[in-house]
Amino acid sequence: MNSNTSSAFAPVRLALRGRATHRIVCTLGDGAHILIKEWPSDDGEEYVAAVKACVDAISGQIAPEQFREALLRAADEAGIAALTVVHQ
Repeated sequence: MNSNTSSAFAPVRLALRGRATHRIVCTLGDGAHILIKEWPSDDGEEYVAAVKACVDAISGQIAPEQFREALLRAADEAGIAALTVVHQ
């Protein structure tokens, strides 16, 4: 297993638990933390798919960007606003 938790991808800003709590997710480690510790619900189909995609990306089976796509689908399912962060 690769344990590739620092692999970066295009950052995503998530609005968790109302307007006051925002998180920027730009690495697999960030994504794993958000999904396990801060996600509002753990019973959605897209949530489960995102957790699996995170594990697969950490182990090198899929690209980090594929995890990002799964994270965005899970956010949509959970009603979490997600914005792409653009660096200039």
